[in-house]
Amino acid sequence: MENLVQTSVSVSPGAARRIATLTAAEGPAMMFRIAVNGGGCSGYQYDFTFDDTLTEDDILIEQDGARVLIDQVSLGFIGGSEVDFVEGLMGSHFEIKNPKAKSSCGCGTSFSV
Repeated sequence: MENLVQTSVSVSPGAARRIATLTAAEGPAMMFRIAVNGGGCSGYQYDFTFDDTLTEDDILIEQDGARVLIDQVSLGFIGGSEVDFVEGLMGSHFEIKNPKAKSSCGCGTSFSV
């Protein structure tokens, strides 16, 4: 069962490279936390932070040097998603390709289910 939970969110190779670079700059124990919080234009918003603490309700996804933390509540909203890193003319950003999102705002940081 634990392996099923760990693989329910995937991290693209580009996102893994970027996360590994960012967390290495923050320190050897640092991890990248993805959370879902209430708010934003569409009801919920993604929150990306650095964290050096793995709590009891976190899952840890490790891929290509990247360590990503997601708490169980947030996993309920983003299970089955892919974390990607997008680079374009207007800048670069992390993007969650979330099949559970019914709609999202124009900037892509908030969504509704």
